[in-house]
Amino acid sequence: MPEQRRSLLVTSALPYANGSIHLGHLVEYIQTDIWVRFQKMRGHDCTYVCADDAHGTPIMLRARQEGITPEELIARVSVEHQADFADFLIGFDHYSSTHSDENRELAELIYTRNRDAGHIETRTITQLYDPEKEMFLPDRFIKGECPRCGAPDQYGDSCEVCGATYSPTELKNPVSAISGATPVEKESLHYFFKLADFEPMLKKWTAAGHLQEEVANKLGEWFREGLREWDISRDAPYFGFEIPDAPGKYFYVWLDAPIGYLASFRQYCQRSGKDFDAYWKPDSNAEVYHFIGKDIIYFHALFWPAMLTGAGLRTPTAIFAHGFLTVNGQKMSKSRGTFIKARTYLEHLQPEYLRYYFAAKLGSGVDDLDLSLEDFVARVNSDLVGKVVNIASRCAGFIHKRFEGRLSAALEQEELYTTFVAAGTEIARLYEAREYGHAMREIMALADVANQYIDEQKPWVLARQEGAGRQVQAVCSLGLNLFRVLMTYLTPVLPAMSEKVREFLQLASMRWDDIAEPLLDHRIGKFQPLMTRIEADAVEAMVEASRENLEAAPAAAISGPLAEEPIAETISFEDFARLDLRIVRIVRAEEVPGADKLLRLTLDLGGETRNVFAGIKSAYRPEELEGRLTVMVANLAPRKMRFGVSEGMVLAAGPGGSDLFILEPHQGAQPGMRVK
Repeated sequence: MPEQRRSLLVTSALPYANGSIHLGHLVEYIQTDIWVRFQKMRGHDCTYVCADDAHGTPIMLRARQEGITPEELIARVSVEHQADFADFLIGFDHYSSTHSDENRELAELIYTRNRDAGHIETRTITQLYDPEKEMFLPDRFIKGECPRCGAPDQYGDSCEVCGATYSPTELKNPVSAISGATPVEKESLHYFFKLADFEPMLKKWTAAGHLQEEVANKLGEWFREGLREWDISRDAPYFGFEIPDAPGKYFYVWLDAPIGYLASFRQYCQRSGKDFDAYWKPDSNAEVYHFIGKDIIYFHALFWPAMLTGAGLRTPTAIFAHGFLTVNGQKMSKSRGTFIKARTYLEHLQPEYLRYYFAAKLGSGVDDLDLSLEDFVARVNSDLVGKVVNIASRCAGFIHKRFEGRLSAALEQEELYTTFVAAGTEIARLYEAREYGHAMREIMALADVANQYIDEQKPWVLARQEGAGRQVQAVCSLGLNLFRVLMTYLTPVLPAMSEKVREFLQLASMRWDDIAEPLLDHRIGKFQPLMTRIEADAVEAMVEASRENLEAAPAAAISGPLAEEPIAETISFEDFARLDLRIVRIVRAEEVPGADKLLRLTLDLGGETRNVFAGIKSAYRPEELEGRLTVMVANLAPRKMRFGVSEGMVLAAGPGGSDLFILEPHQGAQPGMRVK
């Protein structure tokens, strides 16, 4: 029985219009695009929209720095983003910007409906203000210690360590990220969305299968902590939409950003004739899916459905969160050349290599995904070139040269073809469930079977035997039919290669159901190479092109690997001379309960003992350190941490992980000696 045709609207999170697309971003867009292409192959009405997230203080400040308007900046970035996506074969049906008339109208509509329903309130708050730049500081331009867990270097709205959300004024030891000044408190009238009004609805919605299980469990923790009001306003100067009837007050970027999904779709509807309201009315039969990173779950799974409900609109059918990308097992790094921009990759490698590798690694959960560059080369070469393309290259020449490009009129082993087609039911289920890695394994297992069949039949041997011509045609025709099935299953992942196969096999389409009937007595074209092997040199060149030269003085690595950012502004010799570097002996080293990276060191400074927390647990066992000499910054102000007070800083250098080395003085040095 044919599958009932569905109407689906699919979105990916909106990339911020303040920087380039990199491989970490592409995990999400490739994951989404594969799902969308699969749905379209199955005959469903599936629309994929996205947009640049174009508002906020960072864009305003960057435009000011470049001497252009914010509008000019976001227009330039949009061109760059769309070119990168197109070259990675991301098939948006429409791509827009949150800085659009449609988004302004919809943001005002959703806001006023919530306001009129009593879900918005105003009150005067104390806010952090930069006295040097004379502006209120957005959450992301304030850094300090998390008020819940004490983690250092956290932004003003949420903690990346414990996941807590809070007000910027709750941060400990805050600093302006714009000027470096200590912020002062200043009063301002702000607008708040009363999230707690929707707690019963949200508890029911988040437990009703709209989220992955691990995401729903995380939200349960937030419910137990209590839902807080959400500050949805920002003060001028700000690049965004002004709040109706509130001069000088602007919608916080996170209010109008998700509304950008609706605005982009509305623009598409105006162009295509689709009915916008049919998708967004509360009783809609259409399906709406959001693909997002796990770092923005709070906004999408709590604020977003609450805002929609308060405005009388439907909530999403499901929200699919994914994990982060690591490269070679570590966080992407500019110094190691693994912080790779989309365009840099494209200058060295084919996009479908990465599309396949990500597909082979992706599942339906929120686990992080690792791009092992060595495994990347091996897997793509083995699976795509060595298995799939190999089937066609072994069979096509015989059909073209000996049989004028015509396949046999009957299948040599019909049951084998039937087995391949029947496997499509499970592979389709895996695509639907976003279990791409499992689907790729199923497809490659079939490719092994096809290659085994060709190995057993040996058409190259048959071709030398008198009277075996028809058998050669039959074997190679079945091989190409099996290849067609495999490429149909791989089409969502490899759309460009699939199009080459369609032309080679002279097919009208590569729809999922087309494979129900084999190609018999069918003329094919001349075989052309479909994919070449990845050369290790190309990968190395890509890494080198991504590497930033970060030569600097020895890194003070107490909380992680070598700095990921470019070198900071220069300091004077007098500034450097203020550092009091002393030789110390590590009297005791011990693990810190509850800390993944820290060791607690007791240091002998030559008659004085200091307690220091050092982020070197990944490189050293405590017993390896006791009795050794190292170097510390002795005049660093004590810092209160979650685990106690750290009275200095131990110096270490290296790329991170196990490759991290404390500085060791020359033989004969004594604790307390000053390093000059």
